[in-house]
Order: sequence, then C-alpha cells, then structure tokens
Amino acid sequence: MLRVAVPNKGSLSEAASAMLAEAGYRQRRDTRELVMVDPDNDIEFFFLRPRDIAVYVGSGTLDVGITGRDLLLDAQVEAEELLPLGFAASTFRFAGPVGEFGSVHELAGKRLATSYDGLLRDYLDGLGISAKVVRLDGAVESSVRLGVADAIADVVETGNTLKAAGMEIFGEPILKSEALLIGRRGTEAPVGLDVLIRRLQGVLVARQYVLVDYDVRKDLVDAAAALTPGLESPTVSPLRDSDWVAVRSMVPKKDTNRIMDELYDLGARAILVSSIHACRI
Repeated sequence: MLRVAVPNKGSLSEAASAMLAEAGYRQRRDTRELVMVDPDNDIEFFFLRPRDIAVYVGSGTLDVGITGRDLLLDAQVEAEELLPLGFAASTFRFAGPVGEFGSVHELAGKRLATSYDGLLRDYLDGLGISAKVVRLDGAVESSVRLGVADAIADVVETGNTLKAAGMEIFGEPILKSEALLIGRRGTEAPVGLDVLIRRLQGVLVARQYVLVDYDVRKDLVDAAAALTPGLESPTVSPLRDSDWVAVRSMVPKKDTNRIMDELYDLGARAILVSSIHACRI
C-alpha cells in the first residue's frame, strides 16, 4: 500500500486534498482525522504538518508527500521533487527597512531573521556572504522593529504586510516555490507511485485545457489545425456535407476565447467548448 503524506493545515492543505479528490482518491471529511485508508486505490494518507512532510519522506518512513519547494529545501533531507503541482506559488525574498539596503551583499555581518534557516544559510553560502541567521517560527516582519534582526528573508505574496511594517523588498528572489509531490532520493519507486503521478498529471492537464469542437470546410482544415494543434494532433471527422468536417482538439483554457474568435474569422462554425474533468496523457 502506497503511503502518502498530505498537509493537514495551512495554504497547502485544502488545495492538496482537492487535487487528490479530483484524481479519484478518497479524502477525509473530518479535519481531526490523521490517517485515512483508501482501500479501492491501495493507498494510505497521513495528514501531517507541511514542514514535517519532507522529513518523513526523506527518512523513508513514508513513500511520497505533498509539500512546498521552500519547505523541501529548508528541511535538507534525502528527498527530491517528483512533480510540480501548479498551486501555492510563492516567492522567497529579502526585505529590510525602507532605504536601508540596496544589494544582497550589504547583508554581510548583519542579522537576518527567517523561518527557513536551512534554505537561507545555503543561499548565503552560495554567494559567499557571512551573516547571522536568526530562526523565528512566525511574524518575521516584526523582528527588525523589535531589534532582533537587521533584515529578513521570508515568503512574499502581495508585499502589503512588509509595507505596513515599514519595510521593502530588495535583491533578486531567493527562490520561487510551489507545491510539489516529493519522494525519497536514490530509492526504487514504490508500488503505485506511477499511477499516482499519472493521475495528478491528468488533473494538471484537465485544469489547464478545454476541448473545442467546431465544423469547418475541408479546404480550411490545415489553417484551422494551426490554430488548434492539440497535444498531438486534432481529430478530424467527416460530416454529411462532404465539403465540411468536424474537428475536435484540446486548447489551453486561458486562450479559449481568442481561439474561438480566430476560428470564427477563419470560417469555422458551431464552435463549442467543453471542460475536461479527467484525462491521461
């Protein structure tokens, strides 16, 4: 039975459980449940703190898990990225009092507060910068005002919290993070992992694409196919009117309306768009 770690709370939790449910796996109904078995799919889910998931997977206690790239790198364990999952995007950056710092190299000899001390130390070592790293579990942006640090390194989304604390971002991003499926490094893939990955990939594709169907004259098929090439090739079927064909293809969801307009201008008609609920690519 495949043993999978899932975030039990925080920004990763709801999105991870929703994705697994879309992939056809049973998920818990009560947030107090810590373990849940899905016998139909021969899989067992363990609901854990997001920060601990990389530790359990890296030690081999659990087979795979869902966590953030920032938490994986910060844990410094024998675990690796298997599949990016396309949600919980964030950026890890430096910030300091307005006008105080203009370059990351000005941090030499300074105190830096962060909740990701392992990740930050590796980054500073890579740049050859010697600074004191102060680990905090939260409210990192308050550390400068309280005299604990000179600058901070933290996950930034809108930057509004930093502005309210009288701080500004400086330097290049330390890391761009998102949710990942992770596994133990250097080990043979456990039974059932290939199915889990295919299902999650199917969810990703289903979220990013739609199906478009339309009718077009035979002499315009090549031009229409150039607008809707699909993942491999569009499906073209004959119609009762031998001068026309029906075309079906997958197109990026974000481009749907533009593609529909271009098809219509080309001469296509009866253009219909359908959602994709599941797929295997």
